[in-house]
Amino acid sequence: MLRLSLIFLALMFPVAATSQRVARARMTQPMIVARSVPIIVRDAQQFKDLNRNGTLDPYEDWRRSPAARAADLVSRMTLAEKAGAMMHGTARSVGPMGAAGVGSAYDIDATGALIRTVGVNSFITRLGGSPSSLASENNRLQEEGERSRLGIPITVSTDPRHHFQYVLGASTQAGQFSQWPEPLGFAALRDAALVKRFGDIARQEYRAVGIHMTLSPQADLATEPRWSRSNGTFGEDAAVAGPLVQAYVEGFQHGASGVDRDGVLAVVKHWVGYGASKLGFDGHNYYGRYAVVSGNALEYHARPFLGAFASNVAGVMPTYAILEGAMLNGKPIEPVGAGFNRQVLTELLRNRYHFRGVVITDWAITNDCSANCRNGVTAGTRPSFADVAMPWGVEDMPKAERFAKAVDAGVDQFGGTEEAFALIDGVKAGKISEQRVARSAVRIMTQKFQLGLFENPYVDATAAEQRVGTEPFRAAGMETQRRAMVLLENVGDLLPLGTRRRRVFLHRIDPTVAEAYGLTVVADPANAELAIMRLDAPFETLHPGYVFGAMQHEGNLGFLDDNADFLLFKRVSAAVPTIVSIYLDRPAILTPIKAGAKAVLVNFGVSDAALLDALVGRAQPAGKLPFELPSSMAEVAQQRGDIAHDTRHPLYPFGFGRRYAPARQYNPARR
Repeated sequence: MLRLSLIFLALMFPVAATSQRVARARMTQPMIVARSVPIIVRDAQQFKDLNRNGTLDPYEDWRRSPAARAADLVSRMTLAEKAGAMMHGTARSVGPMGAAGVGSAYDIDATGALIRTVGVNSFITRLGGSPSSLASENNRLQEEGERSRLGIPITVSTDPRHHFQYVLGASTQAGQFSQWPEPLGFAALRDAALVKRFGDIARQEYRAVGIHMTLSPQADLATEPRWSRSNGTFGEDAAVAGPLVQAYVEGFQHGASGVDRDGVLAVVKHWVGYGASKLGFDGHNYYGRYAVVSGNALEYHARPFLGAFASNVAGVMPTYAILEGAMLNGKPIEPVGAGFNRQVLTELLRNRYHFRGVVITDWAITNDCSANCRNGVTAGTRPSFADVAMPWGVEDMPKAERFAKAVDAGVDQFGGTEEAFALIDGVKAGKISEQRVARSAVRIMTQKFQLGLFENPYVDATAAEQRVGTEPFRAAGMETQRRAMVLLENVGDLLPLGTRRRRVFLHRIDPTVAEAYGLTVVADPANAELAIMRLDAPFETLHPGYVFGAMQHEGNLGFLDDNADFLLFKRVSAAVPTIVSIYLDRPAILTPIKAGAKAVLVNFGVSDAALLDALVGRAQPAGKLPFELPSSMAEVAQQRGDIAHDTRHPLYPFGFGRRYAPARQYNPARR
């Protein structure tokens, strides 16, 4: 019987092998674009000879699975190349902010050196410029990747580019990309299909310019009202945020099965509890390194991530924060940042929630935290990005040991650093196994194969101008801006204004835009029939000696008399009926605004035209508050920063939002 079985297998094996070759031969030929490597032809099909050895190696064969190709490629990589792949660096630019990558052109010599000598093949881009310029510059990066020993293409990532607020290190200016509200605006509309549509549009715009990874969405729950990064979230409620996070991932990645050749890798962040930052101070800063997460709050903060996991999100970025008071499996969580925390990354993320993608750290967690990093610079001295570091809980650990601890915790790739030598030192010292490094490299390379970058990493720079910011894309963003506003007050049904010509006093609104709506702009509120004013949520700058502390909005949520815009509002509203639109990047205490204004709308990023469309009645504000607006700072101080909508007497509760009176709603036939 054994002999017959062996004969049967011997006879069948050639048939099976032939069937596999035929099946591979029938696969659709992808577009092959090479600029410096030869093309191999096999079975009338083309392949790139990425390592220039004249042989079709398994990793060069697009008929094989991404996982199989990645395993073969990593088996050919040196330790230095694998360590280099675990660095997610910054693409250097030409100009005074070249180290941060800000500018309009890459410093290709500096970035090329990182590709060739360190082995880095993932970079964040912070370039601005036209779509054709961005596409051309990213093609230059790919040429450098193709010239590397194994021809590994570059994964280009970005912070969000489609919104209004720009903070270096958290977002990038929109430029010619379609412009949408902050994620809070999507949360105000609670429309998962709309979020998926946004992700799909952004995906197309990113791929047109050669961007492959979005360092978003923020699944953090903004449960601490004073926190400076609420604007990037979908609000404070897990039931609202969860479906929107999932839709965002599916829109960017081109479906729910994981990224494909037309998709953009999504990195959901920040795992987990970041929105419960202690006193609202942010984890980019030494003084903000703690998030207070107690009781069952950790599970609540994990809930918005679950839909992303179900849709095979490509990456997870851990929070900077040390989780103060948190427990897991009956044990206190180690007081180190999540990027160094095995309980958070392996026990919770990998084992309990079965995440199988790439864990990429937030930026600069392995850097040394100097005295300036810990204490801030002295008054009169400008803080420097050279002092930025976030190694919370391991500040005094040698650098190689920091890398080793992060890898042991579950990290696959390190954001914002190219110090692969420290990882190599950890392997040589026996603190990290080379097999563990190889596992991370396989995960990273698998995603490059899924994106189709090994066959064609280049984009058409001329076509990018026609594919980015198209009229349909811009119109979709504009319509979302209009609808995402939340109407809080409308005394006497003042809104919508209709088309009657009125004399108006404006504050922070372009007069030429207002005049196009039939409004007559006057310089003195005493001569106006009404006033239309834009305000921002109030804030304090409590830590100007820190790079991010100097930029971020902290502290008091109330309007105080040291706020010039608020003083103007009080003067104007005493003289003329006043309409106020307030940009909320954090919850604000609007008690004095409510008392003085005839109409109050809050927005999460809106252009002048979209705002005026809503004011005159061409659109209906449809949003509902994605977080509650507290009534006093005393109540803010008494709430728990890890629990949603829990102030005792909110001025406006979570989910509040008015509509225009039915008889005065917008009628498209009158437009």
